[in-house]
Amino acid sequence: VQLVESGGGSVQPGGSLRLSCAGFEYTFSDYCIGWFRQAPGKQREGVAAIESDGTTRYADSVKGRFTASKDNAKKSLYLQMNSLKPEDTAMYYCAADYDCRQSFNPDYAPFVNYWGQGTQVSVSS
Repeated sequence: VQLVESGGGSVQPGGSLRLSCAGFEYTFSDYCIGWFRQAPGKQREGVAAIESDGTTRYADSVKGRFTASKDNAKKSLYLQMNSLKPEDTAMYYCAADYDCRQSFNPDYAPFVNYWGQGTQVSVSS
C-alpha cells in the first residue's frame, strides 16, 4: 500500500483547503482509514477516522470545521477543512488499517499500519 496525499498549502485564518489521499488497495472499504496530523515538536494526533461502515469520528478540536469522506469507487479519502485556524498548522497524513476507536488516543499513532508521506498545511496571516 502506497498512500499519496495532495492538496496541502498555505492559507489565511478562516480559509479552506481540501486534502485528498489515493493509493488504497482493493480492500479499501474493509478497514479503518483516516487523517492524522503532526505539528513541530508535538505527537502525531488523530484528526478524523472513517470506519468500514462509514461511521466517521472527529477530534474535538476539528468538529464542525472538518469533514472527512471517502469514495469507494475511486478508492480515495478526502478531508475538507473549513474555518482554518493557525493551530491547524501541521503536516497532515492519511492512514489506513488501524483501530478507528483508538484514533484520538495520543499514544496510538505507532500502531497504524499504513501511512502516506504527508502534506503540509500552514495557516497564518
